[in-house]
Amino acid sequence: MNIHGQSAIVTGGGSGLGEAVARALARLGARVAVLDVNAASAQRVAGDIGAGRAMAAACDICDTTSVTAALDAATAAHGAPRIVMNIAGIGTAKRIVGKDGSAAPLEDFERVIRVNLIGTYNVARLAAARIVALPPLEDGERGVMVNTASVAAFDGQVGQEAYSASKGGIVGMTLPLARDLAQFGVRVCTIAPGLFHTPLMAQLPDEVQKSLAASIPFPKRLGKPEEFAELACHIVTNGHLNGEVIRLDGALRMAPR
Repeated sequence: MNIHGQSAIVTGGGSGLGEAVARALARLGARVAVLDVNAASAQRVAGDIGAGRAMAAACDICDTTSVTAALDAATAAHGAPRIVMNIAGIGTAKRIVGKDGSAAPLEDFERVIRVNLIGTYNVARLAAARIVALPPLEDGERGVMVNTASVAAFDGQVGQEAYSASKGGIVGMTLPLARDLAQFGVRVCTIAPGLFHTPLMAQLPDEVQKSLAASIPFPKRLGKPEEFAELACHIVTNGHLNGEVIRLDGALRMAPR
């Protein structure tokens, strides 16, 4: 699909990987709806991109009413989206049995699964229902969806039960989603990033960041959000990429801890 002139939505577009994707899509000529639970962050990114090229909407991906309203706003501003970038998510780490011998709170596990996995599916189902109703483009394609997993889906570390399970769920539903939507000309892929320089990572001490970067075989540095965005945009433009999970990690394989 040619990105230029298309309407796109980016969840988690107010910072980090999502912000980089929103900016990259806009540079390639898309009209971008920046969706984020943090309305101020979404507005900042959309404002930087510019009126007519981007709009912002507060969006809780776990809430059907919120997602529906954001999709309605994006459609009103830019036309029905054909490009869906599911990037919003949260991270956490907590051992199943703490140092004091107590079991990890079930609520923590449920929250991560709800945001990362159920939230991703919620956006996917609501957006897909709209995309399949659109007329096909010249090549028969109606839309493209890119979801975000993590290398933790494959190499989960100590304490990452909830995070790994949520991202593993996204990996597991990638092929079924692609098969389900193939009849409508909608492609679905997932990116599984490794260690990237995001605002969350930037909160760690410099020595910790350097240690993490040193664990990457090559290049020995944290990934750049722009590199994630490049891959996300390439998936949109490469019409034969479908049903695939792509690791973007510099050959990193996470150690147990």
